[in-house]
Amino acid sequence: MTDLKVSVVIPAYNEARAIGEVVGQIRKLYPDFEIIVINDGSADATAEAAQKAGADVYSHPYNIGNGAAIKSGIRIASGEILIFMDGDGQHDPADLGRMLEYFPEFDMVVGARVNGGQASLGRAMGNKIYNWLASYVSKYSVKDLTSGFRAIKADIVRNFLYLLPNTYSYPTTLTLGIIRSGRSVKYLPINIRKRRQGKSKIKLFQDGVRFFMIITKIATLYSPMRIFLPVSFVMFILGVIRYFYTYITEGRFTNMSALLFVSSVIIFMMSLISEQICQMRFERRSVHRPAEKHVASDQ
Repeated sequence: MTDLKVSVVIPAYNEARAIGEVVGQIRKLYPDFEIIVINDGSADATAEAAQKAGADVYSHPYNIGNGAAIKSGIRIASGEILIFMDGDGQHDPADLGRMLEYFPEFDMVVGARVNGGQASLGRAMGNKIYNWLASYVSKYSVKDLTSGFRAIKADIVRNFLYLLPNTYSYPTTLTLGIIRSGRSVKYLPINIRKRRQGKSKIKLFQDGVRFFMIITKIATLYSPMRIFLPVSFVMFILGVIRYFYTYITEGRFTNMSALLFVSSVIIFMMSLISEQICQMRFERRSVHRPAEKHVASDQ
């Protein structure tokens, strides 16, 4: 296990029946860890239970969101390695030590769920689709895009603080941002335990659309051609199909074919411009910031 100082950040919303046991297990296994519970406007005794178990508790005046709680924890934590985990008892505190074995070699270690837990078939299929899409965007095999159980170097995660949303989709943003910025990521297989209470607060359709939009946003931020080029290609193919159809049936080249071809060229040129802007932004950051010690490795 690493000798670096570790802070465990646990966002909690109405988890009074589970949070005390979670904090107690961490405190028993890792007495030197800083344990921070962000009480995100809970209506029950979440804050009291966490504090009684030995955690440092910080409360939001009202429910802002899981991602907002994580961001508060990042700002407060003093550790060199930050570990994010849920407060509902699904994540096994014993896995924290396994994660820390990969530091400082890796920049982020993610707990990849090997079983479905209580996830429905629809959610499991949705996660597979998002993992595939994220892998395409990042050019890296993403094993679990939405896992909220992860460890990361504090100085690195603070660079992405402004990108993180206030919702449950913060793991998506953080994963793609870390990978596309050239950092190293390790996926560690973990088992998920049953929830101690209630149901998952993630809504399949609403949060699924949000995950998709965030993937697209991060892709255009870090690798815009991965989004623009397929669209340009589809427009070009549609133009060719339309041209052959109208040539055979009407013997002429129509305005619609011209529009599709022109749109394809415009989107392609936009992709080149966006890629250049992205490259200049990274070069500017590398000039104003000292070189990092650890960089991503091919895996």
